[in-house]
Amino acid sequence: MLKKRFLQLVVLTLMLTGAVSCSDTSSDFDEYLLIGKWERPSPLNDEETQGYEYYRYDIGGIGVTWDTYDDVTEEEAQEFKWTLLKNDLTLTHKIETTDQYGIPKVYTVIKLTTTELVYKDDFGITYEFTKVEE
Repeated sequence: MLKKRFLQLVVLTLMLTGAVSCSDTSSDFDEYLLIGKWERPSPLNDEETQGYEYYRYDIGGIGVTWDTYDDVTEEEAQEFKWTLLKNDLTLTHKIETTDQYGIPKVYTVIKLTTTELVYKDDFGITYEFTKVEE
């Protein structure tokens, strides 16, 4: 009887240990690697016009985005707020002509290095950026 209880306790302990160790598979990314200007070819590009989409992440959780395909410059960029917690990158864009921000959009960061940023949205669309040296 004691042997049976001991075996049950061992099995229960192993099951709980396995469940706890597998519960968090997200990565912790360093938000300071995100600071700076990132670019990727504009998703709007066509055969005649080429452009780049830019995101600049500033210290303090504020940034701006612009797309040169639409002939928008950095000075005309749209402001956004950002946070990076573990592998969740949240962007909330400022609503033009107001001081309010829209609905937050959460992305899952797949890779973040000093030169590469890759994340995907809830629809499985992947966004790949390269850091721009200034």
